[in-house]
Amino acid sequence: MLEVTDLHVSYGAISALSGISLRLDPGAIVTLIGGNGAGKTTTLKTISGLLRAKSGRVAFLGEDITALPAHRIVARGLSHVPEGRMVFSNLTVAENLAMGAYLRSGKEAIARDLDYVFAMFPRLKERLKQNAGTLSGGEQQMLAIGRALMAAPKLLMLDEPSLGLAPRLISTIFEKIVEINRTRGTAVLLVEQNAKLALEVSSHAYVLETGHIVMGGPSRELKDKPQLKAAYLGG
Repeated sequence: MLEVTDLHVSYGAISALSGISLRLDPGAIVTLIGGNGAGKTTTLKTISGLLRAKSGRVAFLGEDITALPAHRIVARGLSHVPEGRMVFSNLTVAENLAMGAYLRSGKEAIARDLDYVFAMFPRLKERLKQNAGTLSGGEQQMLAIGRALMAAPKLLMLDEPSLGLAPRLISTIFEKIVEINRTRGTAVLLVEQNAKLALEVSSHAYVLETGHIVMGGPSRELKDKPQLKAAYLGG
């Protein structure tokens, strides 16, 4: 479904990604783990068209999307939930969700997806008329995911969904991510500093360090690697 090949990205003279390659199959949950500054967020932003690659290739569903603008990538079925949630704070919950479907036509399909979002996150239905900026952190994360689902994605990319949330809410958010994957077949590319949790829900993982992929493979195998335990799992 997604294939990233020899991707190089720079911020001015500073190299952020140095030739990373990864792939994601339909229906899979793949995670990127690594410390701050490893290049995880840069990877997602480049895939979704928010950053331009210096060189390399991003292919989605067999099409080269490396040079496409972000809105055309969304239209092809790839949604990005950014780090920090980035909800439209001055708009209501209902308006935020409507923004997620702004490229779509077909009222019935949009209504079905809205019902799905409410079934997944009932709290959003209770707060439809409330401004997004007044929601709690957990509710804003639910809204950010719900807004992305309203674009009817085939691939959902999530950047640090647990950031700043209480442990109980982190469990809820991750349960919902797995449920979305299982009930809709939506593939997930997950960036998450909570490596233990990320490896539990994913089938495959890549470890980034300073813009390089230093390790990759099935998540269940990576969990047992001593160097990964020492660096990310507290063992």
